[in-house]
Amino acid sequence: MKGLLVRVGIDSTDGEWNGPVRTKTGEFGYVTITEEAPLRPGMATLYDQFVPVVQRFEQSLPFMLRGKPTHLDPDFDHLTYGDRGQRGARVSTLGPGDFLAFFAALCPIDAPPRPLCYALIGLYVIDEIVAAHKVLKQHWAKNAHTRRVPVPDDIVVRAKAGVSGRLRQCIPIGELRGGHYRVRQELLDAWGGLDIKDGYIQRSVRLPGFSDPAQFYRWFLAQKPEVVAANNPV
Repeated sequence: MKGLLVRVGIDSTDGEWNGPVRTKTGEFGYVTITEEAPLRPGMATLYDQFVPVVQRFEQSLPFMLRGKPTHLDPDFDHLTYGDRGQRGARVSTLGPGDFLAFFAALCPIDAPPRPLCYALIGLYVIDEIVAAHKVLKQHWAKNAHTRRVPVPDDIVVRAKAGVSGRLRQCIPIGELRGGHYRVRQELLDAWGGLDIKDGYIQRSVRLPGFSDPAQFYRWFLAQKPEVVAANNPV
């Protein structure tokens, strides 16, 4: 078994905003990054779909995002995730039965807005990984990397149903340590470590890998997460 820790979701570097979270309950709004690549005709997904999502948290989606296309990835409705470049190459080293653990930087609405809440928001057990340009037309709408015109190194992960999806309540994992956001030390110990210095997760150019994936997965299941196949379940 192998596993990677993957940062997703809108933040200060892409979208200039953070999705909301109620830290007391773990409820969060899943909001994705911007889409800048050329899209196939009729395939755009817009930020407007997130307006009612953030309203449930007594928040307003920034005006600058209204009407703009979003890169809806991972797409928990369809249990897919796409990537490319260095990140995509590392994801492509995984196979069936391996996993991707997704985390996001969320903004607390029931506590001071800083520090941010770095938290696990989903997990995929991989079924298969395919080249995006080989995905059949009838499946283009199921992932952001096939909604847009794919380049040769675009890949799409398809996850196993029943054990994969979005978490209904997020699981906080981060803290400010040494001036940067990192995985809490007690969690690094419980997981068996990451192959990145001191649990650094503030940026994710190189996807961190789990040093002991099976140990992390046992820890994850022990949290009794509720996993749902939906981007923002009501």
